[in-house]
Amino acid sequence: MFAAGSDIVSFIEELAPPEWALEGDASGLQWGDLRREAEVVLVTLDFSEEVLEEALQLGASFVFSHHPYLYRPLKKIDLANRREALVARALKEGITLYAAHTNLDVAPAGVSQALGELFGLKEMKPLCPTGREVLEKLVVFVPEGYEDRVRGALAGAGAGFLGNYSHCTFQVLGTGTFLPEEGASPFIGAQGTLEKVAEYRLETIYPGRLRNRVLEALFAAHPYEEVAYDIYALKNEGQVWGLGRCGVFEKPVQLKELVNRCRELLGPCPVKIAGDAEKMIAKAAVLGGSGSDYIGHALQSGADVFISGDIKYHDAQEAVLSGLAVIDAGHEATERPVIPVIAELLGKKIKEAGLATEVIASRITGALWWLEN
Repeated sequence: MFAAGSDIVSFIEELAPPEWALEGDASGLQWGDLRREAEVVLVTLDFSEEVLEEALQLGASFVFSHHPYLYRPLKKIDLANRREALVARALKEGITLYAAHTNLDVAPAGVSQALGELFGLKEMKPLCPTGREVLEKLVVFVPEGYEDRVRGALAGAGAGFLGNYSHCTFQVLGTGTFLPEEGASPFIGAQGTLEKVAEYRLETIYPGRLRNRVLEALFAAHPYEEVAYDIYALKNEGQVWGLGRCGVFEKPVQLKELVNRCRELLGPCPVKIAGDAEKMIAKAAVLGGSGSDYIGHALQSGADVFISGDIKYHDAQEAVLSGLAVIDAGHEATERPVIPVIAELLGKKIKEAGLATEVIASRITGALWWLEN
């Protein structure tokens, strides 16, 4: 059985929830039929004529792109216009296009995280936080012998995750009481008789956005006709998401060596460097895409270098005067590392769901600029 478009979207939105997108973003369904099953999903940075041809060759009826194709709304479909004609052809060929833009930029496994990991940065944190997870606590009372079943269901729905640990709960054994009234169909006991049952009080934490999914899993796994549970709002600080990353290198490296590493890791791309070539770099800030507006955040982070794209001249000048070296490797090149990462993560989620859909990272680089030899 293959994944329907709606299934694929739900898996994507687990990795990059749409509510994390910045205001005014055009993420989401660009066009297509989410009811249709897809044998192959193609993951790409941009949707283009070349990517459409690649999708058709691979039999990919669902394309997941980072950049929205319909960033500016179309007012018409003029087949004499190449951009608009591509939309018409994609629809004719049965291609569904879905985009995750700034929500993928800020996601924990998103654009800048992939860039930082490619460079080997450790202890990474968001450079410019844009949101924080609101946490809730679920307390549920489960008859003895069913606590593991319920715990597993809750974990499968996203509850009980603390850092790199899953299935995190606290349980204590006690006695629950209830008296089934007329019309009840009790799992234990009989109508009109007060029951005293050995029950576990099971506690766990989950992100508030997952509440409905966690409760659905609870009700499906719990043996009682009526489930006794409580939900508490927490003051605990949940996971932070945001633009860019700041981290440290395992060993300091000279700026000129880091530039060579940049060319090796990101492939042939125009690279501009500002700063002392001999400068030792211990801490780096990275931001995939357009980073000029975030040089101030890089300075505040205490980074020695800022690696990004689309850096403006005067912003780079101000950075160097403030002691921050800058490497501008281009918009596309600094975002591209996320494509194979997301393809792998999405493929894993589809496989775990028991679906046969294949996920492939596009081979089309989409590079706009080229180097003159």
